[in-house]
Amino acid sequence: MTSLDKPTEDTQDTEADDARAVTEAALFEAFGGVRGMVETVLPGLLFVTIFTLNNDLHMSAIAALAVSLVLVVVRLVMKDTVKHAFSGVFGVAFGVVFAMMTDNAKNFYLPGMLYTLGLALAYIVTSLAGVPLIGLILGPVFKENLSWRTRNPGRKKAYTKASYAWGFILLAKSAILFPLYWWADTEQLGWVLVTLKIPPFLLAVWLTWVFLAKAPAPIDVFAEMEAAEQAEKERKEREKAEREARGEDALDPAPGGRHRKG
Repeated sequence: MTSLDKPTEDTQDTEADDARAVTEAALFEAFGGVRGMVETVLPGLLFVTIFTLNNDLHMSAIAALAVSLVLVVVRLVMKDTVKHAFSGVFGVAFGVVFAMMTDNAKNFYLPGMLYTLGLALAYIVTSLAGVPLIGLILGPVFKENLSWRTRNPGRKKAYTKASYAWGFILLAKSAILFPLYWWADTEQLGWVLVTLKIPPFLLAVWLTWVFLAKAPAPIDVFAEMEAAEQAEKERKEREKAEREARGEDALDPAPGGRHRKG
């Protein structure tokens, strides 16, 4: 290794570290981070805990819905993004409605299970169609939008792998939960479901990070648009200056800036 090689390798290492950091930050933002995981787990955990203690469907459902609303209020007070908390509220609300209407505590979990199955199929189908869902989700976060589809094949490949990973992980989760829905009691289903909330999610996020960390850097289409707008602005300014210069020449054609007398 020569002395000239080392700075180049250091630069490449730095760029790789920066790319990994950007990927980690984007995934953290897209999937809610630690707080998002807490907001996902807490309502279901509270429901199954209360139901295990007293078999009271109404109390369990109300407690789960109440804690979901509290989580939204906390985010609003802290002026933080509420998309993850709101999605949790809607999920819990659907579960409460299903459970109350059927008077079956198991049905508290059914909407979430159906959503998981549908999401698994969506990841797989969109990957087969060449428009992987994880790319649609993360494209705006990385400021690349859909540029990866036609301009960045290496990145499209990484998104396809990540989407397949999400799809098959969620499909495996569904394969565990749906038999339990039919054969296990409410407490068993609830505790297994709570246990399976975080590990499959973390596995899918980790695999996404692995695939994207090795992929080409995203194309920042927002920066490209800003650069194009700036270039257009400069072009118009140059044209305006040229027109003004030609106008001055027409009024003052003689050297020295004086009109010639006939």
